[in-house]
Amino acid sequence: MKRFEEQVVLVTGGARGIGYAIAEKFAREGASVVLSDVDGATVGEAATQLAATTGARVGHFVCDVGDEAQVEQFIADVLASFGHIDVLVNNAGVTRDNLLFKMSAEDWDMVMHVHLRGTFLCTRAVQRHMVERRRGKIVNLSSTSALGNRGQANYSTAKAGLQAFTRTAAIELGPYNINVNAIAPGFIDTEMTRKTAMRRGIDPEEYKAMRAKSIPLGRVGQPADIANVAAFLCSEDASFVSGQIIYVKGGPETLR
Repeated sequence: MKRFEEQVVLVTGGARGIGYAIAEKFAREGASVVLSDVDGATVGEAATQLAATTGARVGHFVCDVGDEAQVEQFIADVLASFGHIDVLVNNAGVTRDNLLFKMSAEDWDMVMHVHLRGTFLCTRAVQRHMVERRRGKIVNLSSTSALGNRGQANYSTAKAGLQAFTRTAAIELGPYNINVNAIAPGFIDTEMTRKTAMRRGIDPEEYKAMRAKSIPLGRVGQPADIANVAAFLCSEDASFVSGQIIYVKGGPETLR
């Protein structure tokens, strides 16, 4: 029997990158998977592809995770269609990088809207259901940027806030047999990081090679590296792990 058979896994921002890799990992291990994204066409294509390649039952919904009404409707629709939610992965995110003196209030607010408000709203909505069932797993996506990163005052603050949120949610939800953990990826080869390289006028492959030099394991991360940790945290093997921040960066947790 596969680890997640008969379970329903919800992945926000699941249409691409790390979110899609996480969804694929759970699907290949027997779960029914629900993807959400703000881009309806993209999430629809992702869901079709995931179902075709894994044979899993895959649902998809359009949702702005920072909009309270949309989140409440989204979770209600998932429960109506799938019956229950066993795992929530709060992966939806955006970047609006800039140096502090250039950063607009709008760019600050957008990052907080998606990362912090979105994680709060989705967790609050899903935990009601999990508390009733007295079981559930929640994984939040933080980042090594939580340790501080030039040009990312908004993103770094949001990702650090997610770590505090994770610890607090683990304390409050633990009595109901709900595990809450966070993953803090380092440099992961995704569409987002490739766009960052091009925005800086650097070839993406050269950028990866440059970043790999500072990683003890000598390579950059892949989305599957994060998906593997997410699956572990949501498995019975990690039933006594909660309130933890797992750095997945090819080396120790240190300030960069």
